[in-house]
Amino acid sequence: MPRSQPPRRTSFRAACATLVLAVVGLAPLAPAGAAQAPAAAPAAPDLGARVVVFDPSMPVADIRARADQVWQQQVDAEMSEERWSLLFLPGTYGTAAEPLQIKVGYYTEVAGLGASPSDTVINGKVEVFNRCLTDGPTQPYCVALNNFWRSLSNLTIAVNGTGQDGCRASANFWATSQASSLRRVDIRGGNLSLMDYCTAGPQYASGGYLADSRAGTVINGSQQQWLTRNSEVGEWTNGVWNQVFAGTIGAPSEAGFPTPPYTTLDRTPVSREKPFLHVGPDGQWLVRVPDARTDSRGPDWTTGATSGRDLPLSDFHVATPRQPAAVLAQALDRGQNLLLTPGVYDVDRSLEIERDDTVVLGLGQATLTAVRGATPVVVRRRAEGVVVAGVTIDAGTGLSRHLMRIEGRPGADPAAEVPSTTLNDVYFRVGGPHVGRSDVALRIDADDVLIDHAWVWRADHGVEGFTAGASGDTDRWRTNTGRVGVVVNGDRVQATGLFVEHFQQHNTIWNGEDGQVVLYQNELPYDPPSQADWTRPDGTLGWTGYKVGDDVRRHRLHGGGVYVFNRNDPSITTERGFEVPDRAGVRLHHVLTVNLDAGSIEHVVNDTGARVDSSAPGVPSYVVDYPAS
Repeated sequence: MPRSQPPRRTSFRAACATLVLAVVGLAPLAPAGAAQAPAAAPAAPDLGARVVVFDPSMPVADIRARADQVWQQQVDAEMSEERWSLLFLPGTYGTAAEPLQIKVGYYTEVAGLGASPSDTVINGKVEVFNRCLTDGPTQPYCVALNNFWRSLSNLTIAVNGTGQDGCRASANFWATSQASSLRRVDIRGGNLSLMDYCTAGPQYASGGYLADSRAGTVINGSQQQWLTRNSEVGEWTNGVWNQVFAGTIGAPSEAGFPTPPYTTLDRTPVSREKPFLHVGPDGQWLVRVPDARTDSRGPDWTTGATSGRDLPLSDFHVATPRQPAAVLAQALDRGQNLLLTPGVYDVDRSLEIERDDTVVLGLGQATLTAVRGATPVVVRRRAEGVVVAGVTIDAGTGLSRHLMRIEGRPGADPAAEVPSTTLNDVYFRVGGPHVGRSDVALRIDADDVLIDHAWVWRADHGVEGFTAGASGDTDRWRTNTGRVGVVVNGDRVQATGLFVEHFQQHNTIWNGEDGQVVLYQNELPYDPPSQADWTRPDGTLGWTGYKVGDDVRRHRLHGGGVYVFNRNDPSITTERGFEVPDRAGVRLHHVLTVNLDAGSIEHVVNDTGARVDSSAPGVPSYVVDYPAS
């Protein structure tokens, strides 16, 4: 397909060199008496010490060394407070003989700064490999199961494995699990592998999300579940449990489900791509806010520029982690957008969004941590067209009623084409790096909200120092409390890529009408100490991974899985993975349960579907359609 031509770079490249030097604090000095340039490039924004901006004129070895320095710090830093953004100005990096090959660790964003992915080309690779969690040579445990919180976006990778061993040479590896999105990437000249098949076993992976991208052959490999949305692929190699495609050119047919386990929607019902930073031809830094699309297919940049509006950084308050929440709240009150530079922010009062079309954009996995039971983000009922993107919201030690709440708006227009609020790559966490407590992580009372990739996680492991129970699970159950992950009360709420795990009652409760979810993934909590702790007041054994309210008349789910691993008490059973009212308008298409080696689930949905237990770990029980067609 035709792609946009890269801009001419004579004066622009010189402007970029000035910009990058200024960003890292190395702006060149003019000789004494030298004539001033007739027009200076706009000043580069101060994005802080954790934003590294690369220029194509820099030596490849220098870029690789700086990126490797960040990776060495972050490769095992799963529960750390370091956050990084590695940004590449438009141009070409690496050559056939000297490719640029870098690796991406925890809490690291890698992104191009062009208006199109074609504007920033890396001859080489940007990769994530397995972590080998066992040092013993006789029993290595090399997996991607905990490779969370990182991203790659808005650039082209011309795959070049020169210097790598034969196993790695032909593919760009992105071996990740949840909260590790691929957006606006163009993979050329080699495969995109979503698993790392070059280490010792078992090489498991549990992602994942690919959107608005183009690739040739995509190696799914060991990925248990994956959503590919509005992309173009040449070939998809295989599936494991739940591979879902929406609006993707070249997607495989779902006709043989569950062999292979593909769910394919020809078009995406509603989509809105994540806002992104880019540098204009005059050197000005901008944030592109893409328009919403309905019934769309394919990437939004392969046949022309991404439609949307550009916002100058002067429209944003550029926040730093040292600023108190009151400063950020005042900026919102003044009508500014928020650009959150990388780091961890202590939020002791709600950041209230009241203005239409407000954008809150995080760089480098920026994290908002609740303090003294605050609800860090609230979208007020009068606000429309809001976008919150690239942000992680953590529970703190005080019990928060919510971590994010989107309030209901009276008189909402049922024919609205623009989502009232869009969440792109917004993640929630209860526990892990520290004790966390939340009643409901995400509550949506508004109509017409779009969730575009969210991971809502009550942590199954961390560094809190818990000891009682298997892997500290009894302490975890009593201390890191999280009743429900997601509650949806609004109508016409859409989700593309919703991952909710380990909450202590129903993980997701959907009460609104005309909701639609494209890929849902859930793990029930690992840590109930006993069956008594995992039994409802009415005697029902356990809560569900996905509950549609009893009064709901219309709802759709495409591709959903609920998994069980009762590590703390393997004798625990759960009655059902999905619970929905028996109405013709409530339809589940391609759903499953699976046992991960402890505990059991009696049915997939309501009283339909076979039991899964530890007699056959990893073997799903599928229901093709509920109710049956």
